[in-house]
Amino acid sequence: MSTWSAAELDVLIEEATVDTYDEIEAASGFLAVIEEHLAVPFSTTVLGVEVNVVEIGLTNDSRVVARCVRDGSRQDIGLLDLPLPVPPPDGAQWVEAYRRWSGC
Repeated sequence: MSTWSAAELDVLIEEATVDTYDEIEAASGFLAVIEEHLAVPFSTTVLGVEVNVVEIGLTNDSRVVARCVRDGSRQDIGLLDLPLPVPPPDGAQWVEAYRRWSGC
């Protein structure tokens, strides 16, 4: 459950998508603000395994993903599916805004 109100997230969505003309540009806008504000690296648990999120990126099909690393292996996980730790890292409100914009 989000710590931020719908109104607060809507303000962030507007900031991330200002001057964008389609969903591809909007995803790039979210990538820019998430890279700027989200404190990485951070640890979280994915399928019961602790991983380190070391980078945020964009796939060729314009999905924002988190690069997760564990024991020398790496896996990109969609930011929509990534469980955030408790407490969340600084800047996590941008992840929540991206999720709201995406309809999650």
